[in-house]
Amino acid sequence: MSTLVRSADTLTRDALAVLQPGFLGTTAPDWLLRRIGEGLSSVGLFGRNVASPEQLAALTERLRAEREDLLVAIDEEGGDVTRLEVRHGSSFPGNHALGAVDDVDLTRAVAGELGRRLAACGVTLDWAPSADVNSNRHNPVIGVRSFGAEPELVARHTAAFVTGLQGAGVAACVKHFPGHGDTAVDSHHAVPRIDVDLDTVHARDLLPFRAAIAAGAKSVMSAHILLPALDPDRPATLSRRILTGLLREEMGFDGLIVTDGMEMRAIAAKYGIERGSVLAIAAGADAICVGGGLADEGTVLRLRDALVQAVRDGELPEERLADAATRVRALADWTLRARASASPGAASPEGTASPQGTESGPPVGLVAARRAVRVTGTAEPLTTAPYVAAFTPVANIAVGDETPWGIATELGRLLPGTETGSYSGAAVADTATLAARVLAAADGRTIVAVVRDVHRHPWMSDVLDALLAARPQTLVVEMGLNGAEPRGALHIATHGAARVCGQAAAEVIAGRGE
Repeated sequence: MSTLVRSADTLTRDALAVLQPGFLGTTAPDWLLRRIGEGLSSVGLFGRNVASPEQLAALTERLRAEREDLLVAIDEEGGDVTRLEVRHGSSFPGNHALGAVDDVDLTRAVAGELGRRLAACGVTLDWAPSADVNSNRHNPVIGVRSFGAEPELVARHTAAFVTGLQGAGVAACVKHFPGHGDTAVDSHHAVPRIDVDLDTVHARDLLPFRAAIAAGAKSVMSAHILLPALDPDRPATLSRRILTGLLREEMGFDGLIVTDGMEMRAIAAKYGIERGSVLAIAAGADAICVGGGLADEGTVLRLRDALVQAVRDGELPEERLADAATRVRALADWTLRARASASPGAASPEGTASPQGTESGPPVGLVAARRAVRVTGTAEPLTTAPYVAAFTPVANIAVGDETPWGIATELGRLLPGTETGSYSGAAVADTATLAARVLAAADGRTIVAVVRDVHRHPWMSDVLDALLAARPQTLVVEMGLNGAEPRGALHIATHGAARVCGQAAAEVIAGRGE
């Protein structure tokens, strides 16, 4: 049993220090400000907390009035997962597009500009990038959030992203350790299990994390996955073998270990968030991410009290909690120094773009999106307004359904009068009926069919086939993984569904690309 040698107040402050909670609204609630004064060292932001860059900067300034070195974290990957631009779509194309271009200087420049925008808003920790090797093309939660399916490619772009982001004074949090890319289950809903041998784990999944550590990544996020080759009993977030034995001792990572959201059902359904948080800290995690779904003071108090009680009961060594809190404070101290020394300039690849779209070139995110486009087939640029048929799958929780995607808005700017309709698999009685609805709505206009991961959605593929049989001149835009054979008179793969990806595709269709 651990002997309690510190005061109750110190123990409570350490328990608060390891929490990264969320909250509701675009201003700081009083309860959050009080808890920061009592020792809370981190706050997590989500799309619900962001209305504009100016509002976000004011919010973070208010939070730091309570504690100057407060870690302010956000889940901003760029691409499909954006919180800064949750209402309009991201100015950055996302990892899969960057991997398709495979220019590490461009990836570094994109991450640097993203980091500068975060830093300007007062954010100091980004729960990004995803270092997952998307080896399972049917993965329901990673997909275009990954740089790709090749470990070496993912490794070099993960390292470049880390370097760019941290060069702007924002700590990177590389996820989801030890690799979420070979899963067929979304850990928001259940525990994914990856049955591969140890050699595969090391050669494939761990390679990007080793590259991130070598690049100086300040934090790593654990995955709620069961990987029997490493630990047959507990998911990675709760596994001492994985977090301490592998990540700390074998791989030599000395930074902050952050959990994925503890309210995700992969943990909460079996262990509960209180028990899960105690087990995670005991296993070697240093910070508990919570607040995507549970964003209230009661959650913070329950987790604080569970950690304190676990120390008092001898279940959680006091030294382990103190070490975790020390690591949180050390990262907070690094962010203070990094923000002061971060370069305001940008290192964009020569001859491609300026970071912010000044007279020397277009914004670097748009440059990246344009370079990621892959076109198959030939067709004359459209000169009249088309009908855009967007086939919409159910969004995973990480992406969310708040952020608009597609090409209709961008295409409408180039071809005024463009109309659009959204079609969901949930409404499909039969594919012929749905195809007939699209044809009727198009009313003779050229159809632009927009799909997302068509290889994962049989209804989408069937409707697309029916449309092409009736209208072979239909154009197809794939905004997810390009996992199916190209179809359509013109097939455009964007490798992501960010706003700039839609703009790049629209430019191709209208013949307006630069």
